[in-house]
Amino acid sequence: MEEEVKKGTLPDKTGREHIIEIKNLNKSFEDNRVLKDITFYIRNNEFITLLGPSGCGKSTTLRIIAGFETADSGEVTFEGENLLKVPAHKRHINTVFQRYALFPHLNVFDNVAFGLHLKKVPEKEVKERVSKALATVGLEGYEKRYIDQLSGGQMQRVAIARAIINKPRVLLLDEPLGALDLKMRKEMQIELKQMQRELGITFVYVTHDQEEALTMSDTIIVMKDGIIQQIGTPIDIYNEPKNAYVADFIGESNIIPGTMKKDFEVTFAGSTFECVDKLFPEMEQGKVNKVDVVVRPEDIYVKEENEDYINGSVVSIVFKGVHYEIMVEDDNGAMWMIHDVDPVKLGQRVGLTFDPDDIHIMRKSQFSPVPGGFGVNVDEAEESKEEQQ
Repeated sequence: MEEEVKKGTLPDKTGREHIIEIKNLNKSFEDNRVLKDITFYIRNNEFITLLGPSGCGKSTTLRIIAGFETADSGEVTFEGENLLKVPAHKRHINTVFQRYALFPHLNVFDNVAFGLHLKKVPEKEVKERVSKALATVGLEGYEKRYIDQLSGGQMQRVAIARAIINKPRVLLLDEPLGALDLKMRKEMQIELKQMQRELGITFVYVTHDQEEALTMSDTIIVMKDGIIQQIGTPIDIYNEPKNAYVADFIGESNIIPGTMKKDFEVTFAGSTFECVDKLFPEMEQGKVNKVDVVVRPEDIYVKEENEDYINGSVVSIVFKGVHYEIMVEDDNGAMWMIHDVDPVKLGQRVGLTFDPDDIHIMRKSQFSPVPGGFGVNVDEAEESKEEQQ
């Protein structure tokens, strides 16, 4: 599992160097503190994603790395040297934005070659490097087309080609797929990851889209209100969320208040269940320790009523294509979300069960749900129930 906060010196246990290290980074805009002691590192050839909602500080972090913003305090080092003292145009870093900032009066070739022309690179080398960059992004034969003759996905490829032609060590991507339609966005997710592997460039990616982060990343940094909530691999972030915010932000979740008195046993929803987690180090055996419990919707089995199960009534069922999204109100009045391939009927009585390793225990936090909420918007569930009656 990744560290809670990525710290260390070059190199780390993976054998890859930390190409960028960020320590105690702070930034405010007037009275709004948007970054609060941010600390993490970026490994060489890593695809790392800053993930969070609008206003969480992810784009500001990216802009400080790029040199477009200044930090109030903290350190940013590039291979051990102070990056904050290096002008943006001298950093071995390029950026691709959501709005690609392409030149409409130039064709594809000249857009991609623009930086090389500024550096007065010989024309023969320009042609060779532009051809190679366009081949990398799948745009061979598009050299003479103008920007208004391209689709959104093709424009995005041109922007990436222009960014990689100068052979940056690090490529920063600020929500570059945001302007694309859903089908194109999914295709480009796969292509970007393949491109990163082939180029051997470190990618630092900013998005609010959880699926993008899970699909492409080696490492995800989940942010909220200028604070890092968790750092880890996509699998760790999804299966082992650190708090209720991460659990709810990364995929659908049933988040339930619970208690633990001993290792491998947790009480919630009026019953005691076997689990695979121990008490946290600060907790005491035999005492009632409050925790949050996560059960993912896809991990719940829908059975017939049974005294050993959590029993309730189906209040909503929606077909989602690959599965049904089922809402069940249990006998304690709490809502559960279930993803199942088999349909049920509105009003049907069911029993809910799950395996011990489907129960994940988290510490209580400021994001913990109120009792009865169970990580699901109860108002939305009630509205859905009324619509279908």
